[in-house]
Amino acid sequence: MKFGEKLRKYRTEKGLTQAELAKQAGLGLNTISNYESGRTYPQNREVYKVLADILGVDADHLHNENDDFIETAQSKYGYRGKKQAMQLVEEMGGLFAGGEMSDDDIDGVMKAMQDLYWKAKEDNKKYTPNKYRK
Repeated sequence: MKFGEKLRKYRTEKGLTQAELAKQAGLGLNTISNYESGRTYPQNREVYKVLADILGVDADHLHNENDDFIETAQSKYGYRGKKQAMQLVEEMGGLFAGGEMSDDDIDGVMKAMQDLYWKAKEDNKKYTPNKYRK
C-alpha cells in the first residue's frame, strides 16, 4: 500500500476530513489532497512523523521504502527519474497482485529491483553527454 493510500485510510478511520488533517498538521488542504492522490510525497521526514502522530500510527509504517526510492530518484535524476521510479514501483506492485508471497518476500524483491535500477542508472552514465552529468 502506497503512502497516499495509507494516509487516506488512517484519516478516514480517525473520522477526519482532509481539511481537518491539514489544519492539525499545519499543512495546506491541497498538500493533503496531493499526498492522498499520490501526486506528491512529503519532502521532509518530519512531516511523516507529524501525520503519524495525528493519526496514531507508526511513522515508519506510514513512510515506506518505495517512497524513499522515488524521492531519491527525483533528487538525483529530476522529474524523469521520479517518473521512471514511480513506473517501476507500480509495475512491480502489479506482479504481486493476488499472489501468495509474504510481505517480507515482496519487500525483498522490491529492494532487489531498486538496487538494479540504481546500477542501471550508474552504468548508463557513460552514455550521458558531459554537459548533463552532475
